[in-house]
Amino acid sequence: MKDDFIVPLNGLTQERKAFRSSVGKEFFASFGNSEILDADLTVEVEDWKSAGSIFVDCSISGKATVTCDRCGDPLVLPVETGFALEVRFGDEGPERGIQEDNGREVVFLPESETSFDLSQAVYDYACLSLPVHKVHEDGGCNPEAVKYLSSGDGEKDSDKDQALNPFAGLKEMLDGKK
Repeated sequence: MKDDFIVPLNGLTQERKAFRSSVGKEFFASFGNSEILDADLTVEVEDWKSAGSIFVDCSISGKATVTCDRCGDPLVLPVETGFALEVRFGDEGPERGIQEDNGREVVFLPESETSFDLSQAVYDYACLSLPVHKVHEDGGCNPEAVKYLSSGDGEKDSDKDQALNPFAGLKEMLDGKK
């Protein structure tokens, strides 16, 4: 599955080349500790060579299944993201520490490299496109789990907080109630 994203660097021309691939559960599982449990993503890649650099444009779209932070059930989220890379050859040193150029992330490869693996970038951008707090919309969480999260006894939170407060008795003494 990761082999689908290897771009051969030798023989690239200025002509744009495009390919499309689908990624799913196996792709994300191959990275180990992934928060994406399942996915149905389409990855479209376009690459070309120009002026000694290789340019890569990638778009990722589809749906990813993660765990809901509130109830722990599976949650399907839309994924719409993309990235633009410029692959340059040579050593990345302090004098060449360019991180971004013309809106493209710059990646340096040794002159001896014959291919560039995009799988890590696809994985990273898919994961980064997900929200930090992943929860079902209102009413979508598992009712059994939500029952344990809420108090369920009808008490107001302020009443409950006061009953659990060890200093509530002191406050009553100071107010002259005891």
